[in-house]
Amino acid sequence: MEKINAVISGIGGYVPEDILTNEDISQLVDTSDEWIRTRVGIEERRILRGEGKGTSYMGIRAVQQLLEKTGVNPEEIEVVLCSSTTPDFGFPTTASVIAYNTGCVNAMTFDLQGACSGFLYGLETAANYIRSGRYKKIVLVSGDKMTSITDYTDRNTCPLFGDGCGAVLLEPTTEPVGIIDTILKTDGSGLSHLIMKGGGSAYPSSHETVDNHMHYVYQDGKYVFKHAVSYMAAVSLEIVEKNGLKKEDLDWVVPHQANLRIIDAVANRLGIADKVMINIQKYGNTSAGTIPLCLWEYEDQLKKGDDIILTAFGAGFTWGAVYLKWGYDGKKA
Repeated sequence: MEKINAVISGIGGYVPEDILTNEDISQLVDTSDEWIRTRVGIEERRILRGEGKGTSYMGIRAVQQLLEKTGVNPEEIEVVLCSSTTPDFGFPTTASVIAYNTGCVNAMTFDLQGACSGFLYGLETAANYIRSGRYKKIVLVSGDKMTSITDYTDRNTCPLFGDGCGAVLLEPTTEPVGIIDTILKTDGSGLSHLIMKGGGSAYPSSHETVDNHMHYVYQDGKYVFKHAVSYMAAVSLEIVEKNGLKKEDLDWVVPHQANLRIIDAVANRLGIADKVMINIQKYGNTSAGTIPLCLWEYEDQLKKGDDIILTAFGAGFTWGAVYLKWGYDGKKA
């Protein structure tokens, strides 16, 4: 019996139309375009405006594009999985909202939360459902409305984040392509360094939590930067060595788009600075959305069999790397 693997067979994406520039940010806090570009590499980010528009609004549009591009009947989708730190509601799941509004009426739906590493966690979860033989068509939606938890009085964090969402279709294959290997790790000691302190069951919403700005991202920038560089580089090298790859074998590296200096440091450690997908300058940090949005934007440049390393780091701390062989020629998609 041939071994079943999971392969990405299509990708869709969505970013809002409204743009928030560095100049706009400088009108809100004491910063400048030059300061932001130099330290994080961001020039602008997309903002989802409008009452009642949450992560599902972007996810619905990413999935609709995905289904249109692949020609798949939404009624054939068996699982819709949503990876996001900014769900529409505490309940119901954002995945259920997306499935209903895209016609995926026969799908099992659930959410998972892996912070900025969420796309990698979602890929591993979806791939194993495919490998089990039980499911044949899974949609993974990954993205965030980070502006909903961004404090625009905090000059250290408000320039970093934007809104966006990607979606991939995973299907079974017996060809030598797909998700080849995954390494995922967690270090809970990072809790206090990257967190939204209010709104959960530990500190439910109250006047006090709102007054103390506890419903926004808190980040100890220097501490997080140090660990992101170290952990992303190390796990990327680990998966490369584990699979007997050399840097010349790699066609692309897709790092989480948190900070251009982190991206450069990871690329230099791997020795592949000319093979890195980057779009942070346009979209900022969309958390779980950064990696699928990179794949979406670079899709036309991808070829069947391309060796790709995905790597991310986020709150938790969660981090990891995925080695995949791309499943189709992008220009033919």
